[in-house]
Amino acid sequence: MKDFFAKCYEPQLQDQLREKNIYPYFRALESRQDVEVIMEGKRRIMLGSNNYLGLTVQPEVIEAGIKTMEKLGTGCSGSRFLNGTLQLHYELEDELARFLGKEAVMTFPTGFSSNLGIISSLVTRHDYVILDREDHASIYDAARLSYGKMLRYRHADMADLEEQLKLVPEQCGALIVTDGVFSMGGDIAKLPEICELAEKYGARVMVDDAHGLGVLGEGGRGTASYFHLEDKVDIYMGTFSKSLASLGGYMAADAQIVDYVRHTSRPYMFAASIPPAQTAVALAALRYLEAHPELPEKLSSIAARFRKNLKERDVAIIEAPTPIVPIYTYEPENTLIKNTQIYEAGVYTNPVLPPACAPGECLLRTSLMASHTEALVDEAADIIAEVMHREQ
Repeated sequence: MKDFFAKCYEPQLQDQLREKNIYPYFRALESRQDVEVIMEGKRRIMLGSNNYLGLTVQPEVIEAGIKTMEKLGTGCSGSRFLNGTLQLHYELEDELARFLGKEAVMTFPTGFSSNLGIISSLVTRHDYVILDREDHASIYDAARLSYGKMLRYRHADMADLEEQLKLVPEQCGALIVTDGVFSMGGDIAKLPEICELAEKYGARVMVDDAHGLGVLGEGGRGTASYFHLEDKVDIYMGTFSKSLASLGGYMAADAQIVDYVRHTSRPYMFAASIPPAQTAVALAALRYLEAHPELPEKLSSIAARFRKNLKERDVAIIEAPTPIVPIYTYEPENTLIKNTQIYEAGVYTNPVLPPACAPGECLLRTSLMASHTEALVDEAADIIAEVMHREQ
């Protein structure tokens, strides 16, 4: 019998990258997640965080977490289904439901487990789940975990989506699942066309708004709000780990749908609930966003300035009206070299390699925060442009 662990000792890509000193992962923060950080002993401008509204360092948000930990302790020690439900969980769910304009919300321990729990629960043997090819990995894992049949359409290709819908038998149900804002390219789903096709063929629509909440729509209410399609999107999924500066995820939908998932979702029923402090932080961040509806506009403005700076410096980027600004680096090794050089020059970015992107379309993913200053994004653009135009 072959040694089970043999694969772990075979040469790996990460070994080659370490030898070339271009390994980009697991860099240690030594400060708070902010617009400027100390990472591996040096100041870096943070352009690789999903902390879109900058609320991880907002004093009111931090205080809510501290006070709640002192009052309720460090954890719930059980699942929501049994001993792990706090009144605070219901408070967060009720306020988020009102904010999003849905009947009900349920929360999950993480954003990843939210997709696992929602899709695996709702997509049964006689159902189809139809995915954009660039949907998040958690959506694909959820589809695999379900008992339904998965179909995929080319990214943002509405003609291909319609062809996939035509494959669904009349007696079967279908759920179209799309990212609201695609996390690598920063582009927005063609939600009006998706909803129109769903209505034509009798399918339902779920939007993963992990990168849309706090970013798009009225007061940061997300992608459906951005397109005024709140009544056409059946399920919103999102996370607290980005704009709401905490940890966890949620599902927003009609109350009957939420109640069904509460009682059938294994990733929900058999996982410990969100700890008290993190629940309080998410709620405080939501309230801060509601009290400061100008934050998404400020975020949009600073992202537009950064895009303009890069274009003026002849840096090739993907154009999108979101705080995600991807820079073309094309080939994997070039991407990792440029990422390392930019990091050493004082800016943190994230390399995007296949399978997260198509071959030959590698990127450096940068993302802005509402708390970035004009001076910081100008400095970062100067550094990036100098490195991008540098000879290897």
